[in-house]
Order: sequence, then structure tokens, then C-alpha cells
Amino acid sequence: MRLPVPGPRDVMSALERGSEQVEALLGAVPRALALLDRAEVLLERASATVDRVGGVVDAATAEVARVGTVVDAATVQVGRVGAVVDAATAEVAKVGAVVDAATGEVDRVGAVVAAAATQIDRVGPVVDGARVQAVRAGGLLDALEPSLTKLQPTLQTLADTTHPDEVAALVTLVDQLPALATQVERDVLPILTTLGSVAPDLHELLNVSRELNEILGKIPGIGRLKRRVEEDDDIETPAR
Repeated sequence: MRLPVPGPRDVMSALERGSEQVEALLGAVPRALALLDRAEVLLERASATVDRVGGVVDAATAEVARVGTVVDAATVQVGRVGAVVDAATAEVAKVGAVVDAATGEVDRVGAVVAAAATQIDRVGPVVDGARVQAVRAGGLLDALEPSLTKLQPTLQTLADTTHPDEVAALVTLVDQLPALATQVERDVLPILTTLGSVAPDLHELLNVSRELNEILGKIPGIGRLKRRVEEDDDIETPAR
């Protein structure tokens, strides 16, 4: 909007027109002064606005610097995040391997559980049989308890007086019993069956031996020789 400020041409025109124009021009002077005052106020406001804009610009510059620092820090953090992501990827791969191994172990455990279930099924009848045998053994122990109680002192004495060598000899004897039984059946039993017929012969032989001793006792010098033999036997007997 153009301000109604009189210029030189207007002044000259006013002078030419006369006093009326001069008076009109003089009336416009206060308006021009007011406009100048308003222009000064506007200039001051504009200067303050410029100052405020300068402050805003400085603050914006500071913020831009801060933003740059934040961006740099964010870049560093992004790098760190990338490293973390890479490490996490590696860990995920390791976890995948562990999961695969765990799956294999679970499969193996399943097979073991199935085998264990089969064995448990097999153990069931064995346990039942063992229970029956335990009941029978309990009844047998109850029946043998009085006898075992009576035999306990004898067994204790046997345990205290038995030497390991005697036990070893008894084991050896038990090992030889089959051969000994065979020899007794083959050699001794036939002889025992003939003892009935041998007994009269032995009785007659004893009678003959007694008569022979009587005859020899009547021979001179035989009695003295017999006494020497008996004395020699008595001497040799203590030595043995």
C-alpha cells in the first residue's frame, strides 16, 4: 500500500494552486510525521524480530550440532548393535545345533524308555515269582527256626574250632568222593561179601598160630629170644 506522503512535485503544485493547497499540504505534514513514527516502531520491531531470529538460528545451530553428536553416537550404537546381532546370529546357530543334538538325545531317551518299559514288563513276572519264593522261604525258615536255634551252639563251636586247612581238606575230600565211591563199590564191597566165608578160615588160622606159639615156647632158648624181641619192641614203641 502506497503511503500518501507529499513529494516535491506535490509541493510545487500546491504552491501553484495557491494557498488552499498550501494549507492542505501543511495538514498532511502531521500525518507524514505520524507515519514516520509508525515506521520507526516497525523498524524497532523488525530489529527485535531479527535479533530473535538470530537467537533462534544460534539455538538451531546448537541443536544441529547436538543432533550431529547424537547421530554419531547412534552410528556407533548401530555398529555395536550390528556386532550384537552377528553374535546373536552365531548364538542362534549354536542353539540350533544344541537343539538338534537335544532332539537326537530325546530320540535316544525315547528308545531307552521303550527298552526299559520292555524290561519292566519282563521283570514283573520275575518279581511275582520272587515274591512266591520269598513266601516259601519264609515258611521254610519258620519251620527250621527251632532246629537252627538248637544247632546254633554246635554251629558256633564248629565255626570256632574249624581251621581253614581243615575246610580245604574237607573240600578236597568232597572232590575225591566220586572216585572213592567208585573204588569202594569196585574193590571193597566184593571183599566184604566174601568175609562170611573167610571168617572160619581166620579162626582156624588163629588157633594154628596159638598152637605154634605154644610149641615154640617149649623149645629151649626160644623164651629168652622172645623176651628180647618184646624188650626191643618196648624200646622202639616210645621212640615212635
